[in-house]
Amino acid sequence: MNKETVTVHIKYRDTEQTFTGDVDQVWVSVNRFFSEMIPALQTVKKALLTVDLKNLIEDCKDIIAVAPEGPVLLVSRQKLTDSETVMLRLLATHIGNKLGLSKDYLTKEELQAGLGKTAKITSTRLGELCREGYATKSEEGNYRITTLGIKRFQKEALPQIRDKLQK
Repeated sequence: MNKETVTVHIKYRDTEQTFTGDVDQVWVSVNRFFSEMIPALQTVKKALLTVDLKNLIEDCKDIIAVAPEGPVLLVSRQKLTDSETVMLRLLATHIGNKLGLSKDYLTKEELQAGLGKTAKITSTRLGELCREGYATKSEEGNYRITTLGIKRFQKEALPQIRDKLQK
């Protein structure tokens, strides 16, 4: 009996594999690929620090937004600390960048304007946020929120901000 040749191409993230042969051979190869590759990738995934953009946007609704002009606070700055204000602006910039609407950083001047404080106060808050791992400064002097900063801010600060705003 003449066996037909089957070709199966699998692409999972950065890994690609093509299997060619008779149906039984390809079936065994595909199952071996999944049984070996997927658990290894799931283990690696557990070690990677990632942000769920959908959940982040949901957690930030009614607090920040992304406008064509840049990040926007939807709440009064008077109810926020300086650090919270800077972080929320960096967070909105990050979200805007992930949505393809903005760059992924803010300059010190942009952060100062959004904070409404002196350059010295802005520099002090940015230095603290960088030391604590919430933000990072590029060689060009621009600031962006870190993945760790997003995770910590989302877990620790956003619930506190929501509580403050409800009072």
